[in-house]
Amino acid sequence: MSFSENLQFIRAQAGITQEQLAEQLDVSRQSVSKWEGSQSFPEMDTLLHICDLYNVNLDTLLRGSVEESRVADTAKYDGFMTRFAWRISLAVSAIIAAVGVCGLLETLGAPEALAGAALLLVITVCVVVLVVSGIELENFHRKNPVISDFYTEEQKEAFQRRFVWHIAGGVGAILFAVVLLLLFFSAFPEREPYESYSMAFFLLIVAGAVWSFIYGSIQHDKYDVEKYNRENNPSPEAKRRNNLVGTVCAVIMLLATAIYVGLGLALYMWTAWWVFAVGGILCAVAAVVLGPKEDE
Repeated sequence: MSFSENLQFIRAQAGITQEQLAEQLDVSRQSVSKWEGSQSFPEMDTLLHICDLYNVNLDTLLRGSVEESRVADTAKYDGFMTRFAWRISLAVSAIIAAVGVCGLLETLGAPEALAGAALLLVITVCVVVLVVSGIELENFHRKNPVISDFYTEEQKEAFQRRFVWHIAGGVGAILFAVVLLLLFFSAFPEREPYESYSMAFFLLIVAGAVWSFIYGSIQHDKYDVEKYNRENNPSPEAKRRNNLVGTVCAVIMLLATAIYVGLGLALYMWTAWWVFAVGGILCAVAAVVLGPKEDE
């Protein structure tokens, strides 16, 4: 489709007249008529304004088919975001699970240094996955600044029903783990190696719950295409705040890693995994306090 055909489709889908579109773009009705008749072409600022108003990619507007993009995932957004959700959720839950396995290995007689090294290796791999996934997401945003909402209402409603189970299932898993912990200590004394066994299985269940929370949340955001477009085109103040949050979180996690390694080498405390949990909490606080506000 040509630009003129795409513009006619956009206007028809929005249910507005040429005069109304002209008012939105701050041009004359005659200009819109000439654009739709392929007699003239708008300036770049006007084209970008059309893209912002109607959530359409500039390349699609000029050379593609806006009608097809409304019903097809031309940017392969769904597949990318699903893979992203899997990587992030598995990386975070793997760190928690590794802590439980590390404690279990020590209880079974593995050297503390070996268990600590195994934990650090898992954390390293997971951090690499998180960093690479973040870079890929940023590149995808840069390549696809605007995504047309191709999801049907039926698809969104179907996911909402699954999303409830992701959240409820995660909460239920944690409560179930607490109940198992109480039952375990009612049958066994609160001393080693029983404490290590119980905490290992507790953390494994929590890791599964965390996976459910994160995967479900990212998938939930995936279906909110309007939010994607809004966050992908932030105001200058929102950009500044996002960069600040990223810098603060990077510093926090680097300090957490340095503290963990320092405690392990100096005091042989390779089980001091709690520093990463504290770092994650501090990052969440930084995102809430320093992140962009709703009106930005």
